[in-house]
Amino acid sequence: MSDSASDIASRRAAILSQAARAAQEAGRKADDVTLVAVSKRQPDARIDAALKAGQRVFGENRVQEAQAHWAVRRADYPDLELRLIGSLQSNKAADAAELFDVIETLDRDSLAKALRKAFDAGSPVPRLYVQVNTGAEDQKSGVAVAETQAFVDRMRHEFGFEIEGLMCIPPVGEPAGPHFALLAGLAQAAGVEKLSMGMSADFETAIRFGATSIRVGSALFGAREA
Repeated sequence: MSDSASDIASRRAAILSQAARAAQEAGRKADDVTLVAVSKRQPDARIDAALKAGQRVFGENRVQEAQAHWAVRRADYPDLELRLIGSLQSNKAADAAELFDVIETLDRDSLAKALRKAFDAGSPVPRLYVQVNTGAEDQKSGVAVAETQAFVDRMRHEFGFEIEGLMCIPPVGEPAGPHFALLAGLAQAAGVEKLSMGMSADFETAIRFGATSIRVGSALFGAREA
């Protein structure tokens, strides 16, 4: 895949077209779905090319890398939206709150306590999503499916958080559709409006199951740097 600005712009346009078509087939509007460009481990030239193409919503996995990518650029793009889509350590909660507009990986009480402490100390309050481990994978972060409703309720009533959405990452090698359907059902039961699900290989399927944001990296940027 080429790293040129024109090629990245072309790939972005193709992804948006595919997403719009999938939304239309599901009886939804194209602007119901937000494209999140996953910029983790991507070089500066590719990020700048995406910005030049009009992309303004980006997802990062780690606080430190995101700071390196966006500390300077943020001043030049006031309409930028940054989303944390990787696991967040509790000791980085305040830093994450200062940098990100959305944190999609709230998944445990200890992190909620760290975020609450940061907010009470004056840190900005990002929009919050709960990550659900729909595949019950030991190596993956996220709240257990059976505990999702209670966890969302606890975040609201004990911590005073507004939970905007749910997020999941289906297991590699399994059909993604059942996991997306499961997350949509959990969101409905919990009274949560947004669904962050779907990546480069399965975002059209995710849209058909109700995704409101899709996290696309390799299909937009190409392979990540080692």
